Amino acid sequence: MKKFIFSLAGAMVTTGFAPDASAIPSFSRQTNMTCQSCHAQHVPILNGFGQAFKAAGYPLMGPQQGKVEGDRLSIPNTLNASMRLKARYQKSNGADTDLIPGDSTNSGQWQVPEEFSLFFGGRISENAGFFFEGNTAAARLVSGFRLPAAYAVNNTRLSVIPYMTEMLGASYGYEQASTGAVRNVRWAEHRKEISAQQYVGTDGASTGVAFVAQNDMGYINFSLWAPAFMAHSGAAQTLRSNYLRIAATPVVSTATRGDWAMHIGAQLWEGSNYASNLQATPTLVPVDTRAYALDFQAFGQVRGKDLGVYATWAQAPAGSAAKPNILNVGNTGTNPAGPADPGLYRVNDRSAWTIGAEYSLIQYTLHIGAAYRYANSGGATGASGIVGDNPTDNATTLTFVYNISQNAEVHLNHSFYSGTLYDTPQTNGNQLTTFMLEASW
Repeated sequence: MKKFIFSLAGAMVTTGFAPDASAIPSFSRQTNMTCQSCHAQHVPILNGFGQAFKAAGYPLMGPQQGKVEGDRLSIPNTLNASMRLKARYQKSNGADTDLIPGDSTNSGQWQVPEEFSLFFGGRISENAGFFFEGNTAAARLVSGFRLPAAYAVNNTRLSVIPYMTEMLGASYGYEQASTGAVRNVRWAEHRKEISAQQYVGTDGASTGVAFVAQNDMGYINFSLWAPAFMAHSGAAQTLRSNYLRIAATPVVSTATRGDWAMHIGAQLWEGSNYASNLQATPTLVPVDTRAYALDFQAFGQVRGKDLGVYATWAQAPAGSAAKPNILNVGNTGTNPAGPADPGLYRVNDRSAWTIGAEYSLIQYTLHIGAAYRYANSGGATGASGIVGDNPTDNATTLTFVYNISQNAEVHLNHSFYSGTLYDTPQTNGNQLTTFMLEASW
């Protein structure tokens, strides 16, 4: 089945035919395909065809859209655009000391928008495409960009993908899993609670080039990267950090439960580089870029309804004041998703494992899930860190997703936290509720 999907995708790229794609409506407009063609359950989980479309580098076009063609030229006659809104309300149960309601999640906080993105994407030649994301709610318009060029060699697709991202990490260059191996593709909104990679801190600014080999049975992504956004001289020096992703993606057929699409992979971040020190006057400081991860994903059906099963493990080694590990540091300011700050280094390893599942009670409409995380937090950051002081930071998370339509959905996540970290009352308490509307058009 999977071989058929990938062969079909390749044939459509070459012939220009498209059946019924993407949660980024820029791609839906280019291909004349629906969201459910590329996504399982709900956005942003990719199904087999969505993975094939991504692997091909986005050049697939539908018969409804014209092309501008000439000698070594083949582009759509329209620049396909789209937008996405994430608006959410968060409430934690820590002590409410806010002078103004909404200053923190302890008093209940509306985040409208939490994200308001402008997308462009699609074909730029027969073998290449692009993906542009601009966050209109942020200081910079550009927040992410990829330029994949993909070529079929026998039964393997070889790709070169220059990329840059403000916050999604080195794995942004190329990724197929929905485990949180890359920050923007995960099966639930509470990313650090359901993904070990996201908990330890493998996201963040990244600029690099991914070299990818992919076929029906899996893929390898080797990337050269730097922990900086829009890297240039004085910001990222050289792309001398390494990222390696190896994944097997077989389809397992069972006599009683049908076909199960598997994703079994490992990730390795290695090397040394420079990063901006965000304490006081920004300066470049030497940093390590080290982390390790394993993940597992199985996707199939039970009683005719989709079921996704996920497991992850990750570890980011300790750093030091002289040389922080940029993948194991705290974040600047009150924004937990803010820039990774080398000055907030940890002197203990930060690690986690997670297990979770999501089931569709009503196919493509109503989904419920649960996850458990066991973690060692890495302890306090900066000069407050003590070697050996590495409290546990566990989480149990319940999820609910309702699809209003294929391109609009409501999320409700609730997490309960436990472990030795909470022996001392935490600023944000030990529970977090998130209610979110996500819509793309």
